[in-house]
Amino acid sequence: MTAESQIAGARPRLVDAKRMVIKIGSSLLVDDESGLLNRPWLDSLADEIVRLRERGQQVIVVSSGAIALGRKYLGLGPAQRRLEEHQAAAAAGQVLLAHAYQDLLGDRNIRVAQVLLTLDDTENRRRYLNARSTLDTLLRLGAVPVINENDTVATNEIRYGDNDRLGARVAEMISADSLVLLSDVDGLYDADPADNPEARLIEEVGEITKKIESLAGESSTAYGSGGMITKLKAAQIAVAAGCATVIANGRQLQPIRAVEDGGPATWFIPRKTPRAARKQWIGGSLKSCGRLIIDAGAETALVKGSSLLPVGIVSVDGDFERGDAITVSDVQGREIARGLAAYSSSDARKISGRRSDEIEGLLGYTGRDEIIHRDDLVLLDG
Repeated sequence: MTAESQIAGARPRLVDAKRMVIKIGSSLLVDDESGLLNRPWLDSLADEIVRLRERGQQVIVVSSGAIALGRKYLGLGPAQRRLEEHQAAAAAGQVLLAHAYQDLLGDRNIRVAQVLLTLDDTENRRRYLNARSTLDTLLRLGAVPVINENDTVATNEIRYGDNDRLGARVAEMISADSLVLLSDVDGLYDADPADNPEARLIEEVGEITKKIESLAGESSTAYGSGGMITKLKAAQIAVAAGCATVIANGRQLQPIRAVEDGGPATWFIPRKTPRAARKQWIGGSLKSCGRLIIDAGAETALVKGSSLLPVGIVSVDGDFERGDAITVSDVQGREIARGLAAYSSSDARKISGRRSDEIEGLLGYTGRDEIIHRDDLVLLDG
């Protein structure tokens, strides 16, 4: 086994993933010849989603295909590639795509929700938190979020350009355990299998090195906007967030089961869990914008794993907005935790020392019960 494919840990199993993001490429959803939806394939995927949910897993779908469907629907030819035509195709195709998912999953008694995102939505911290909260709520309510890039309004400066990296950002955002990148290839090879019949599939990757990146090629399908290089970039993002990532060929029916049964695929194996990766990000990667001073009771609750409630806040220092990183100190000034604020500093001052059931009356709206949720908080050593 080469250095590039050394295992960072035991190979993950999809059956163990509590949250799974499935990214679907255009080449799977749209027939190359007709430009129409590959409905039998999507019907097969719907059966797979039912199976995953029946064993208690939460599923998020990141789906390409809107632009390709919209181009056919609007009668746009291959030469019509201006930005406004691209965005018009996205607008029309997204309706077709959303209806297809709603019809097929609805027939199986599964609710579907459409979520359109841009690069800004996953880079801007407040919009990131809003999107994360929306996805968490949809999953809690039992819906399957179907996500695509908001190509209708996105410009080149604020768009991903491929859904592989969008899928990775979504996986990072919701602390998914597994990201499945379904495409028209079996995985990453040590040479181009189209040119070299001796090319070998790389089954496991522990680190994406320059040598690994050099193996990536270009997209070979009419409707794909990515290629292997975008999948490697996606894997880097997801693995850094503790999310195991697998590239697999989705052209056959039941592609998820094929991966589970040990079919050809390339696994990218993380060194830490999603929870540990998120805690590390909060604890060491973000600049603090303010500080909360808490009482002894609140400190005891934090040590036991609770969220930080407003009743335990003694005072608020600094100016910060919702989603900003802030530190938490005891009354002696010792820093004991860091986290992401659920309220701005001005609102935090209004509700500090008060019960959570008083928040609506004090602020005029119903916010979260906690000032920092335990999932957004990390205790500091010492």
